[in-house]
Amino acid sequence: MLKKPRHTIATALVIACAATFLLGQVAKKRTTSKGPRAVALLQVADSGRARLIPVVIMVGNEFYDAGAYKADPVPMALQSGTVYEAVKAGVSQGLFTVGGAAQANGNWFADGKWVTAAQIEADKTKSELAKKAQTEPAPDVEVGGPPKLKRAPDSGSPSAPQKSSPQPSSPAPPSAEPTQKSASSNPGSKSSDSPGTLPDDPNRPVLRRQPLTGTTREQTKSGPDTEPLTGPVQFIAAISDADGPQPRPYTFILKPEEEQHFQKKMLALAAGELKDRAAPPTPDEKPGPKSRAAGKKSHSAPAPEFHDVQMRAFDISNTNEAVLVLTARATLPASETQYSVVVVAREDIYAELHKIFAKITDNKSLDILPRYEFIDAVDADGDGRGELLFRETWDSGTAYAVYRVIGDRLWPLFEGKPGT
Repeated sequence: MLKKPRHTIATALVIACAATFLLGQVAKKRTTSKGPRAVALLQVADSGRARLIPVVIMVGNEFYDAGAYKADPVPMALQSGTVYEAVKAGVSQGLFTVGGAAQANGNWFADGKWVTAAQIEADKTKSELAKKAQTEPAPDVEVGGPPKLKRAPDSGSPSAPQKSSPQPSSPAPPSAEPTQKSASSNPGSKSSDSPGTLPDDPNRPVLRRQPLTGTTREQTKSGPDTEPLTGPVQFIAAISDADGPQPRPYTFILKPEEEQHFQKKMLALAAGELKDRAAPPTPDEKPGPKSRAAGKKSHSAPAPEFHDVQMRAFDISNTNEAVLVLTARATLPASETQYSVVVVAREDIYAELHKIFAKITDNKSLDILPRYEFIDAVDADGDGRGELLFRETWDSGTAYAVYRVIGDRLWPLFEGKPGT
């Protein structure tokens, strides 16, 4: 019998121990949010104006409506100076600093200062160049003109110190003027002076705040701008968390042929759901051959026509398994009903799709069945994994819902109610 060399076994043990140590270090470095952590929806117009709508806030691993939590009188999620980081599929897009909050039709919103990631990077580069210019020694400059301009003043001349002796006392009065200006500007920059801010309690939980050393956000109006945003508006998920993990990308990269393959399968799932929705079995129909035949007949009906099809793929748990979200509008032949379709499916290790969520409504049923609009994958609880954020629209108003993918189903972390 051949024996393995001892050094081979020792090497294997060393590698195993090193791998265990490295995994332990990775686990230790992983940051999770202790809360509070707020999720909002940022609306950005082409003009650069932005408006923030609170969605949900996590406090003590419990989720609450961010538009109502601690609204005394302004919700905690909309306190002046709170900073939100806008993210698309986990990638930072910029920072929004809350300026003021107001209500419209019973729903809270906030205006403030929106700075894109490109602007932040440009300001950072400009600041670094300015600091570098200050620390570098000034180059020698040749002074032109008569030779006497290059000479140092004659230290033995009594006239030089006599002329410069009264100078130190003259700058004293002007030096007090900047001190008075900065003192008068400080009260205006304190968030505690604005209405609705929380008292200065070092033990209270807070969201991400504007740093005291940062640029002062000037408030040009006494209250928030209630004028609606005009023109094309993009919707971006946003997060505020003082101690939460850094965002990470959730996009699952698909090749063009893979995208076409998955979209075909997702549309097939959506078509089946839509046919069942359009021709459901009658309440008095009993299970049996007749109902099965009716089911086959409904599935053999003309195929629906899909419009505005959008499919997005995410790796929300960092396991290299895709979660697909398809949204579309649809119509059936010889029908004027307009349908709204959302289907979510998960890919397994064998590249097979499993439907885990489907919502279908039509333009005649919005009083009882909301229209679902997918916003994005966002880390709502601060554990590094992504959840799915939807906006729901009824005839009576809008609300938001956050779902976590668990196996072959979506688990609701938060489901809001429409405003009045």
